Amino acid sequence: MTDSLPVNALADDALLQGVSRALAELRRGAAVLLHDGEEAALIQAVEAAESAGPAVLTRLAGRRPLLLLTPRRAAALGLEVAGEEAVALDTEGLERDALEALADPTAAYRPPVASPVMPVLAGRPFLSPGMTAAAIDLAKLARLLPAALFVPLAPERRRLAEAEDILAVGVQQARGYRHAGTRRLSEVTSARVPLDGAENTRIHAFRPGDGGLEHLAIAIGEIDPRKPVLVRLHSECFTGDLLGSLRCDCGEQLRGAVETIAASGAGILIYLAQEGRGIGLVNKLRAYRLQDRGADTLEANEQLGFDADERVYLPAAEMLRLLGVRRVRLLTNNPEKVMGLEHCGIEVTERVAHTFPDNAHNRPYLKTKASRFGHLF
Repeated sequence: MTDSLPVNALADDALLQGVSRALAELRRGAAVLLHDGEEAALIQAVEAAESAGPAVLTRLAGRRPLLLLTPRRAAALGLEVAGEEAVALDTEGLERDALEALADPTAAYRPPVASPVMPVLAGRPFLSPGMTAAAIDLAKLARLLPAALFVPLAPERRRLAEAEDILAVGVQQARGYRHAGTRRLSEVTSARVPLDGAENTRIHAFRPGDGGLEHLAIAIGEIDPRKPVLVRLHSECFTGDLLGSLRCDCGEQLRGAVETIAASGAGILIYLAQEGRGIGLVNKLRAYRLQDRGADTLEANEQLGFDADERVYLPAAEMLRLLGVRRVRLLTNNPEKVMGLEHCGIEVTERVAHTFPDNAHNRPYLKTKASRFGHLF
């Protein structure tokens, strides 16, 4: 029964419901009312917005919207940025194709070089950095490009937007969404699934509180939580894990982890629903297109406006805690995973190397992992 939940659980439920609905609205191209106390703005995800989107925002707000980009995307466009959480561009004279091209480096259309694109820094009085950062974060959470149309609302305009039943979401709700979803992470089922080379295997499915994609814990052998458990954190990779893509080493790492854990007697493979270092499958495919043009893995993510690595390890830590595991031997080449897991309260007693031969297709990718991400091979 809902009324039996503790107060913090009730608050989390309200937060998750509100933000989840806002993300659905953004993904279908609708406007969302973002607010922080007396401050309010209408936002729309650039990727999903229809051609009439800017006009609708202008009608409701009485002024044309700004285009919000991350500083990384703005830098890729050649704009000077100086530590802003988001950069706002004037949209005067920019049609839908031009807005999309400013947000997406893989877009077919290219705006004329002479088009005026003047940066409006987030520190201006009418533009709160907290609001602009939340707008960008909501686009990321919706698994869209990190770019948004944004128009501040005067009080009377806010009342007009509310009268049109536009969904509202708070800045603090957006900020707390990831943690709230993890706090409500729960095991929904488990089953015995014999694997090739690891027949004594049970898969545990964990669903986050936002109702999103499930994470999996693949437990091989008999786990003894009194000792450090051999653990592999593996972010899902549709192209590598399922299709056997040669562009990465994910498939080899996944199957190799199962073999290594089985050979050691017992351990857990945490399979995280964080495709493409947390940017999602569609954006990963966009990154591949940029890599085909000469960018490396890190540069491609940044040209799209993302951080080099958008993954979070709190869900992995919570899954391990729910399985009774507090100390691990971590099967990884990535020191960031060690630090990330320890930051979330799981003790890493040892880093266990996890390397595989390269091929002609993934050699540049592995070189970038070593030279720019600090992976240890």
